[in-house]
Amino acid sequence: MPARSATEDRSVLTRPAAPPDEVLRYGPAAEQVADVRLAVGAPDGHPLLVVVHGGFWRPAYDRAHLGPMTEALALAGWSTVAPEYRRVPGRPDLAVEDVHAALRAVAGRADLTGGRGVLLAGHSAGGHLALQVAATTAAAWAPAGVLALAPVADLRLGQALGLDGDAVASFLGEDAAARPDLDPARLAAPAAPVRIVHGTGDAVVPVALSESYVRRHPAAVLVPVPAGHFAVIDPRAAAWPAVLAVLEDLGRPG
Repeated sequence: MPARSATEDRSVLTRPAAPPDEVLRYGPAAEQVADVRLAVGAPDGHPLLVVVHGGFWRPAYDRAHLGPMTEALALAGWSTVAPEYRRVPGRPDLAVEDVHAALRAVAGRADLTGGRGVLLAGHSAGGHLALQVAATTAAAWAPAGVLALAPVADLRLGQALGLDGDAVASFLGEDAAARPDLDPARLAAPAAPVRIVHGTGDAVVPVALSESYVRRHPAAVLVPVPAGHFAVIDPRAAAWPAVLAVLEDLGRPG
């Protein structure tokens, strides 16, 4: 495995961004809201992109850090919805339920989808949620494709590695082996195409987790990039053009 960088550039997490165009409410709980950012310029046929934030499912991290990414996506012609979700240690089903609910809510918004469908993306823990939800959602709400960026794609391996102070065990509240229904590597593959972009120098979520997922789901495509964990959501990073290229390919009409 390539050597991992000793430090990670986390500047994108605190970089300012303009306010979203709309804050959409998809449920009664305080966290059940989503930031909507519309594509700049004339519509160009892209599907709506639902982007789920990371932060190891912990309450300290929210959707605000996706602002620079969704701003850049808007400039590239992508409308995005970035849902918040309940992040309660030991109650993982709340987060999963919220991403399902957000996906259902935006699928019913013709003014957002424009009849072009929905892609589901997520970074890190959000990548885990995107893969899990895509594998378990009803066909009526299923995304047309999934983009997972440095995802926690194998919960058992993530637990074994003790990611970020045993984040997997904290999220689940029990051993990962007890919740195969939440583990993308042990669920059936999503019906939609899956693309994974993962940095080979990722010091936070090793690329081995995505490699494990692809071994179990060989139809998924892993695109390794010479980058760290946060570069795949950072428009200023060298990896950003690769992310856009994969997204364009995934969003191309079949």
